[in-house]
Amino acid sequence: MQVITAPQDYNEEELFINLEQIFGRSLYLKCEGFNFAGSIKLKAAAEMVAGAERMGLLRRGSVLVESSSGNLGVALSAIAASRGYGFVCVTDVRSNASVIRTMEAFGSRVCVITEPDPVGGFLGARLRYVRDLCDRDERYVWLNQYTNPNNWRAHHRVTAAAVARSFPQLDVLFVGAGTTGTLMGCVRYFQEQRPSVRVVAVDSDGSVTFGGPAGNRMIPGLGAGVRPPMLDTSALAGVVHVAEVDTVRACHQMVRAGFLMGGSTGTVVSGALAWLAEHDANNELTAVAISPDLGDRYLESVYDKTWLREMYGDALSDVHEGGPRSLVASVPAPVAAGPVASGQPRSR
Repeated sequence: MQVITAPQDYNEEELFINLEQIFGRSLYLKCEGFNFAGSIKLKAAAEMVAGAERMGLLRRGSVLVESSSGNLGVALSAIAASRGYGFVCVTDVRSNASVIRTMEAFGSRVCVITEPDPVGGFLGARLRYVRDLCDRDERYVWLNQYTNPNNWRAHHRVTAAAVARSFPQLDVLFVGAGTTGTLMGCVRYFQEQRPSVRVVAVDSDGSVTFGGPAGNRMIPGLGAGVRPPMLDTSALAGVVHVAEVDTVRACHQMVRAGFLMGGSTGTVVSGALAWLAEHDANNELTAVAISPDLGDRYLESVYDKTWLREMYGDALSDVHEGGPRSLVASVPAPVAAGPVASGQPRSR
C-alpha cells in the first residue's frame, strides 16, 4: 500500500507498452500519464517549485505564473493548490478547453493569448505577457520552465534513471522536444551513465527548435516558436520532424488497439517508427519512446473528426473513414428495444 499527502508524491515509473502488435515493430512506450496531473510535467513542476522554495523565492502570498500550452499548467495547478499558492497560467488559443477547465477546477487563473507575436509566435506573446505581469506585481514568481535547470534535472534524476533500470540493454531512446527539459535530462544522464545509448529528439513540423522554418502547429505539447534556451544538440543521435497528420494517424492506430494516447505521444511514436524504419531494418534494436500524456485532453482535437476536417481538410480521409483497422463495419447496429422491466436501463 502506498499513502501520499501531496499530488506530486506519486508517479508510475515502471509502466511500458510494447507497441509491436500495433505497428509491427518492436518499440516500448514509457507511459507518463498516470499521476495526479496526468502527464510527465508533474516531475518538472515539482522540482521547480521545490527549488524556488529552497531559494526563498516562494513564500506565503506568492502567486506562481507560467507560460504553458497545457500539461505543465495542470501540474502547477495541482501543486499550487496543494502548497497554498496562487497560480496564473498564460496559454494561447491552441490550448484544449478541457485543459483550461481542469486548471480552473484547481483554482488557477488562466489567461489566453489570442494574437501571436510577429517574430516569436504564440510562445513569444505568452512570454511577453508573463514578463509584464511580473514587472507589475512582486507577488508573481515566474519559474520559467524554458531556462530553469530544475526542469531537466527532474528527468535526469528520475525519468532517465527509470528507463535505464528497466532496459539494461537499451540501444536508442526517443524523446519529444518541447521546452527540451525531458530531452536534456535524458541526454545528460545517458552521456554520463551509458554513453552507448543513442538519444533521438522528435519535433513537430513548423517548430523552430532545431532551426527549421516556423509554421502553423495546431496540436499543443511539442515544438516551439522560439528556440529553447536549454537545448544542447551536441550529444543527440538525431532529430526527426513529424507532420501533424502523422501524429493523428499514430494516435488513431493506438486507440483502435485500446490505448488512448495524447497528441505529443503520437508525435513521438510516429517519429520513432520513421527513424527505426531507416536505421533498424532487421528490427534488432532495443528501442524506447517516452509518452508524455494520455489522450483524454485531446478528445476535442486529435480524436474529433469535425476538428480534424477543419484543420487538415481531406489529408486525413483514412482516419475519417475509420482506417484500415477499423472494426466499425463488423459491429451490428443497436436494435430498437421494446418495453423494459422497471429499474433496467433503456437503450437510447
